[in-house]
Amino acid sequence: MIAGIAPFRPVRLGRFTATLQSRADGTAIVRPDGALGPYPRSIVDSLEAWAARTPDATLIAERDGDGWRRLSYAEVMARLPPLAQALLDAGISTERPLVVISGNEIEHFLLGMAAIWVGVPYAPISPAYSLISTSFSKLIHISDLLTPGMIYASDGKQFEKAMDAAFASDIPVIVRTNPPGGRPWRLFDDLLTTEVTDAVARAHDAITPDTIAKVLFTSGSTGVPKGVITTNRMMACNQEMIRAAWSFFAEEKPVLLDWMPWNHVAGGSHNTGIAIYNGGSFFIDDGKPTPGQIGATIRNIKHVQPTFFTNVPKGFEFLVAALDEDEELRRKFFSRLKLLQYAGASLSQHVFDGLERHALAELGQRIMIVTGYGSTETAPFALSTTWAVEEAGHIGLPAPGLEIKLVANGDKREIRLKGPNVTPGYWREPDLTKAAFDEDGFYKIGDAVRQVDENDINKGFIFDGRVSEDFKLSTGTWVNMAGIRTGLISACAPLIRDVVLTGLDRNSIGALLFPDLGACARLARLPETTDAETIVSHAAVRQRLAISLSGLAARATGSSNHVARALVMAVPPDIDKGEITDKGSINQRAVRAARADLVEALYAEPPGPGIFDLPRGKA
Repeated sequence: MIAGIAPFRPVRLGRFTATLQSRADGTAIVRPDGALGPYPRSIVDSLEAWAARTPDATLIAERDGDGWRRLSYAEVMARLPPLAQALLDAGISTERPLVVISGNEIEHFLLGMAAIWVGVPYAPISPAYSLISTSFSKLIHISDLLTPGMIYASDGKQFEKAMDAAFASDIPVIVRTNPPGGRPWRLFDDLLTTEVTDAVARAHDAITPDTIAKVLFTSGSTGVPKGVITTNRMMACNQEMIRAAWSFFAEEKPVLLDWMPWNHVAGGSHNTGIAIYNGGSFFIDDGKPTPGQIGATIRNIKHVQPTFFTNVPKGFEFLVAALDEDEELRRKFFSRLKLLQYAGASLSQHVFDGLERHALAELGQRIMIVTGYGSTETAPFALSTTWAVEEAGHIGLPAPGLEIKLVANGDKREIRLKGPNVTPGYWREPDLTKAAFDEDGFYKIGDAVRQVDENDINKGFIFDGRVSEDFKLSTGTWVNMAGIRTGLISACAPLIRDVVLTGLDRNSIGALLFPDLGACARLARLPETTDAETIVSHAAVRQRLAISLSGLAARATGSSNHVARALVMAVPPDIDKGEITDKGSINQRAVRAARADLVEALYAEPPGPGIFDLPRGKA
């Protein structure tokens, strides 16, 4: 670990502190010491205010050949009234919301802001439900739940098959290019010529903090999408919470480069909101954290030079590898960077160390790395570190305005949350809404935490796994799913992308390992286009995994942390079977159900071909 040998580049952060109060019923309440600052009724009020103060500053940009297509704050504001009028003319309402089924682009951003401007909800839907799924089952479910009044699809022909499967033929579609057949359509550019009436001003004046801004869909543990109601209050107050943590946003307008999909709360609310709320600039990254697309991100970093950079751990892993080879990238990436943030999973120590190593080489200083905790239901910012993260799992303390309840759940402490950033419930699913909150109105997020220091609440919390994912072996021994999964991924880095654990009511823990095929192919010196079975069965890959897994088994202290057998998956998780969400999160229960034969193979005697048999205490 490199930590402690060099100072950080100066950056002004807030300081979260809290007070813990134990209650007679065994629960505890943790309240932040600081009060939440004032915030507007809606994020679009911030957009309007910045358009008046800095009209010519870039708000949103996306790639256009070798350059960028940009819109300033004033240009965005000029486009909202005609778009909003077109939505009102089409009868878009709370009962008939706007649905966006294509990905991140300027037109998507403008339509979303226009809908919020006049108080009608819009629902950005994962493009994977249209373009990767073959059954369209999730898209059909969402369509039935939402009863949309209009659809936006950037390329009408690309999404035509999905629209025909999921949406009634009389629902009109807005397209940027290539209108589909068989349904009414309009070109996006034509909407910009809509004559604006005073209906837009009246609708805008009528929005309140409780007006629904978005419906964001999360798959949940069952794999069936749930529509999380997201109000104007949730989005606006959440940005004030973020600024309380990362105070430099108030004095230095942030510049972001980000790929995260807008159908998820991190990309579409948290990250775009940081730019809007603080008068910053948001550059849409057309790259992604995959071997084939990370090159676009690298090119974009050299152009944009962000001041705040957030990504999933896999994205940082690819970035560190690129920094090892590209001095120009290193120079441009760190030129004005103030803060790094990761979310979605734990950051492997070798990636953490790599980021610090490159910052030291370029700057002679470290860049602050922070993380936090939240969910779609919390808008998402809820807890955060306001100090440097030195090891994985730390999630900090609650933001001002948010209180948490700690409840005993087996040998863990379940965390529940209440505050103005928490959703009022799920779209048209009152039973789910009722079940999501306890008797005191706290949202039951389903996770466990533990204090870093039981004697000092201000050291913050550590994520301690999902309370619903831990399980017992047949001996009655509890298995901490999150801890075992993280340990496996770390021990086998960078060859393993995710892990599904088995062992409920069995004698030992087993593991289905989902490989990072790109990393495995590089180790085996095979083209990344090689078929998965050949890659994962290659002798070099098998040998490296055998060494890593055996080493982990040798360090096990008992059946609760000993992975006795493991099997590498050549077939990736299937979105139609609910094995994986569109953002890449594994559904443990769905994988075990869909691959029941492989689970049985893990426990067969003697172990079959391909099974890693890992006795405890032998490396």
